[in-house]
Amino acid sequence: MKIEIVGRKVTVKDSFKERVEKKLKKFSKLFDDSATATVIVTVEKGRQTVEITIRQASAIFRAERTAEQMETALDLVTDVLFKQIVRNKDRLQDRMKMSFATFQESEAAEPQDEFDIVRRKQFSLKPMSVEEAILQMNLIGHQFFLFRNAVDNEVNLVYVRRDGKYGVIEPE
Repeated sequence: MKIEIVGRKVTVKDSFKERVEKKLKKFSKLFDDSATATVIVTVEKGRQTVEITIRQASAIFRAERTAEQMETALDLVTDVLFKQIVRNKDRLQDRMKMSFATFQESEAAEPQDEFDIVRRKQFSLKPMSVEEAILQMNLIGHQFFLFRNAVDNEVNLVYVRRDGKYGVIEPE
């Protein structure tokens, strides 16, 4: 697995880079050589955020955690990624050519056989601007809102990010 480490508003020390490589080494047995791991370290107002994105073929695993120390954030984010992979290992094994034979499951994470869909909702997609969609989302108190963009007539999704700002997902 190729590892790329990027520092935003911080210079990443060699000792931290070594720690990242050591932590991500346990993932190397799950992915082949074509996989890439991007580690982004950001420092803002005393908070240190570590984001890890692992890409292989069409699968993407991403997790982000914030802590006072970047080493603590690294520990937290690798644990989250590991649990994501364990939870979805059966589905992923069919989709990706990963070797899970040597994979040790943790007792805390039980694999799911099926997704438990508890509710289905249907609604009409009305054309509106991104600003209108954000307003509608805030009015109904949701974290996301699906709408038809009035500009290009495509289906878009607006959402609230962890930092309180907004994001838009658009089709290619």
